[in-house]
Formats: sequence, structure tokens, C-alpha cells
Amino acid sequence: MKRYARRKKFKVKKLFILLFTVMLCVMAGKVLHSSLTTPFLGNITHHMASEDHGWNLILVNRENYIPADYEVQLTELSNGKKVDSRIYPELQEMFNAARTQGYGLFVREGYRTQEEQQQLMNEKIEAYENEGKSKSEAKKLAEQWVAIPGTSEHQLGIAVDINADTTKSSRDDVYNWLEENAHTYGFIKRYPSNKTDITGVINEPWHYRYVGKEAASAIYSQGICLEEYIETLE
Repeated sequence: MKRYARRKKFKVKKLFILLFTVMLCVMAGKVLHSSLTTPFLGNITHHMASEDHGWNLILVNRENYIPADYEVQLTELSNGKKVDSRIYPELQEMFNAARTQGYGLFVREGYRTQEEQQQLMNEKIEAYENEGKSKSEAKKLAEQWVAIPGTSEHQLGIAVDINADTTKSSRDDVYNWLEENAHTYGFIKRYPSNKTDITGVINEPWHYRYVGKEAASAIYSQGICLEEYIETLE
């Protein structure tokens, strides 16, 4: 009888150890998954971008990554580029207004997949390496020009790169028109030259991001960037 009791006690102890081991494995797996799905750069703390203020105000940058489950419904433009269907009416309205005033312009880049963004990054790194830069130097330089995959607004589908049709308009004319008028249609110049210290991105006069007409008007009139505007909502 005593022997039976000892065996039973041993089995219970063994079962407890097994369950405890399984729990540890599950917890370790979650930590590992988190480290794989959330990229890490230096000592920067990363978060998943939030839609708490609305889909149009989701803030994506080096500190805020696009959620893995983020979904986009796309509309294809006449030149084959794609954008989030929700911004298409205002984008078309803006282009119609510019063209009516004699400006020639087109969407050079719209939505990009994670894979396409990674390919751009790889190509930029390779280009710097071909110039004689070390791998680490090439990566650092490339990240000044190409958004790190998972942090590009193009992956949201609500940002576009707009170029001039130089047979009709100069680049400066188109960029100036956009800077003065885009907010009327809900778009902002996302990376102004005087906000690089905040956005972490150099001046990009071609990159416009949809935020909605109310937010765009406030950002334009106050001369602030999206990061600063979001802070006023917190």
C-alpha cells in the first residue's frame, strides 16, 4: 500500500514537472515570436502603430511598426499603381484640380508590399556596398533614403509619391502647388525639410500622406508635422 502511494506521488510530481516545462516553452515561444515580428534598431523602443485616432491618423515611423494583421482594400489607378480605396476620391479630386490649373502630375509610387519594400532596401544597400562601403555603413546610409520594411507609409496604402510630367510642368511648379494646396484635399507633405529631427526622414517634396481634411488643415496652418499633431491628441 505504501509502495502504491509512493508511485502515485511520483506520478503526480512527474506530471507537475511536465506541465511546468510545457508552460515555460510556451512563454519562451511568445518572447521569441515577439522578437522576430518586432524589428529592433539600436536602443529604440518599438511599438505597433495604433489606429486609436482613426485609420487616417495611424502613425508609422521608426518607433511605430505596421501591425502584422493590417489589411488594405486597394483601388488601382490608371497607370497601374494602387492606393487604399478610402483615399481614392480625394486623391482624384486633387489631381483633377491641379490638371485643371495646367499642372501635369502623376502618382509615381503608391501601395507597396512588405516584400517590395525589402527589395528596395536590399538594392540600396547593395548600391552603397558597390561604392566600397562596409555592410554596416551601407545599411546605415540606405536607411536614410529607404524606409525600413514595416515602417513605410507606402505599406499602408495612404501615402503617394507624386512626380511632375515634365512635358507639361516643372518639378518645382508641381511641388509648390502640392505644398500650397494638398491640405485642402486631406493630404500633407509628410516629411518637410524643417522637421527631419522629428520625422527622421530627409526632405521629400514628392511624398504626400492622407490624414483627412480636418487634420491636414490643422497641420498646414500650424506648420507642424504628423508626429507633433498626434501629440496634441494624446
